[in-house]
Amino acid sequence: MSGGLYRSANAAQGGAPGGATPGGPSDGATFISAEPLNQPAMESTAPPQEQVAEASAATNSAVMAMGSLVSRGTGFLRNLVIAAALGGALVGDAYTTAQILPGMVYEFLLGGVLTSVLIPVLVRRRKSDADGGQAYAQRLLTLAVLALGVAALLAVLSASWLTMLYGSGESAGEYSKLVTGLARLMLPMIFFSGLSALISAVLNTRGHFAAPMWAPILNNLVVIATAGLYIAIFGADIIKPDEMTTGRILLIGGGTLLGVAIQAAGLLPALRKVGFRWKLRFDFRKLGLRELGRLGAWMFCYVAVSQIGLIVLFNLLNRAGRENAAGPLIYNNVFLLLMTAHGIIAVSIITALMPRMSAAAADGRYADVAADLSRGTRTVTAVLAPIAVCYAVLASPISFTLFRWGAFDEGNATATSVVLLAAALALVPFAVSQLFTFAFYALPDTRTPALINIPVVALRIGVQIVLFAVFSASFAGAGMMIGNAVSYLAAAIASAWLLRPRVGRIGLGEIMRTSARVAVAALGAAVVGLIVVKLLPGDDTPSRLEAVVQLVVGGAVIGGTYLGLAMLLRIGEITEVVGMVRRRLGR
Repeated sequence: MSGGLYRSANAAQGGAPGGATPGGPSDGATFISAEPLNQPAMESTAPPQEQVAEASAATNSAVMAMGSLVSRGTGFLRNLVIAAALGGALVGDAYTTAQILPGMVYEFLLGGVLTSVLIPVLVRRRKSDADGGQAYAQRLLTLAVLALGVAALLAVLSASWLTMLYGSGESAGEYSKLVTGLARLMLPMIFFSGLSALISAVLNTRGHFAAPMWAPILNNLVVIATAGLYIAIFGADIIKPDEMTTGRILLIGGGTLLGVAIQAAGLLPALRKVGFRWKLRFDFRKLGLRELGRLGAWMFCYVAVSQIGLIVLFNLLNRAGRENAAGPLIYNNVFLLLMTAHGIIAVSIITALMPRMSAAAADGRYADVAADLSRGTRTVTAVLAPIAVCYAVLASPISFTLFRWGAFDEGNATATSVVLLAAALALVPFAVSQLFTFAFYALPDTRTPALINIPVVALRIGVQIVLFAVFSASFAGAGMMIGNAVSYLAAAIASAWLLRPRVGRIGLGEIMRTSARVAVAALGAAVVGLIVVKLLPGDDTPSRLEAVVQLVVGGAVIGGTYLGLAMLLRIGEITEVVGMVRRRLGR
């Protein structure tokens, strides 16, 4: 689900190992070979046929980047329209909680195992089997369709239990009844989401990247239309859970399910285009299920531990929501902002580095792996830092500009700004920890990230519970984000420590020097941005026009100040980008 809760909530609690399920559909980093970062030493010296392959990969990357950008844009609009229709109170929280349930079951069944195990196996079969892996893929799809169908049916029958598990322990009450009613409509998404992911994997292994990147947009458009129809019929008013009539539930829940079904259906024509024919095959012994199970065991452990963290998160958020504080919907909206910045910048860098690190590891060139990892860490830190500053300094104008629509009232927007301020602390640690996680997968190693994830999630849960207990419910959403930030930082440190014996020194001194200069530039930009925003019209609850002015002027000032200080401090990762832009403009 592009732009929906599958991605953002899993990223929120997945640990990085703290992030979205590594290599999941939102990344594509394990599937493609992209152009390397702009470094003179990385220019291609490959033979002509390999250069053709590189050009093809670059074209695929461009298609995916464009599709990802549009998908994220429509996904963000989708969340805005849902928030405007349902509001940031109990009804919106019930929808968000119900929507997370199919995502969690899907992750248990397929999510992490798909990219860490099934895709590499499909690639090997594509190369080794006489039929190009067609029969193997047909067996796999047949088994998956049966398993996903059974899982979806069992999940629907267990909807009330799942509601109790994620909804802070309540099995009765109007709120729980609403979550259960919505969940029964949304849980069949397990089937369609799994089917979409598997078809996308088959297409990717056959060199087709466009459809998997663009199909989620159909999903987003259907949900946007559903929320728009909901507003047109029922209005955009704040209502209580017991006021959600059967018609309201059927429209918003059924429309969300329809979006995922259309996404899956939209991929089917692409299968025929790449020459794949769907045929039911029940000779599952030829799949090598024992080997698949052995390979996927550590990733399943990773996912299972992450889901424990997510259960705790949603229980705490639902408790806060019942006290009129920021609940699941507001938290999800903020995390989507976090993931948008991560997806556009950090995932692009990881996508460029992953094939290089994998190839270097396969050749035993571990010094090259370390060099790429060091370069990626410095680049991610330098580029994401000003965005984190904007999230912190401009939390209020961002919240009021983007979210203050319809049933999402002023109080919801104010609560969003508090959570966004805390989320700014998590952006860079999250991206860096994801980069280190992918370095393990390049080695390849799924065991170490799974083991790291256990204490990381335990730390996150501990911090979140303590902050929830010590502070008022109004701070709960921000406390969850702080818990995330602490755990991401711990994951990055642990990963770096465990990677050093494997790849050697990763240039920690250079990383720290760059980080120090980035911190100085970010602090300077934050101070200047705060001063400018305070001088502009509007306070902590600005009107929409005042919020837009604060956002535009403040963003420009923060960006300009950071860029100027970065040039003055000679932060190489920024000066190289500026130099590249100047050279291209000079052509």
